Amino acid sequence: MEAETRRSWRQHPLLRRLPLLVLVALGLWLWQVTNVPDRELVWHLEGPGWGEIRAVEFQIKDEGGELVRREERFFTGAPPASLTVKTELPAGTYQVWVFARGEQGPMRPPRVEKLTLGGEETHVERGLRVPPSR
Repeated sequence: MEAETRRSWRQHPLLRRLPLLVLVALGLWLWQVTNVPDRELVWHLEGPGWGEIRAVEFQIKDEGGELVRREERFFTGAPPASLTVKTELPAGTYQVWVFARGEQGPMRPPRVEKLTLGGEETHVERGLRVPPSR
């Protein structure tokens, strides 16, 4: 009868595959961490005064005050009842600065809205009043 040679733990087949398994796990983890969801922010225009507005600018700033998204909308007539901003934003707290301009005159002072996004929220609806004139 032949003597069986016992394998050492260093010769185990799994040990040769371990670096590949670690790289795959690290890649999956990084993919999950950097996967920023697409968000749809819907702003319902509430209250009087929107009929004379012809331009709206949205500036989304993070907690440190850094601008992460800016979008402008222009209208030939009164703006629609709601405006949608599509963007990629990670979960967190943001400030949304809304600037409005009428047909004539300077831009109105901004209205600042606080926006807190959870990890799973992809569709957020909020009411928005027209920024006051100077």
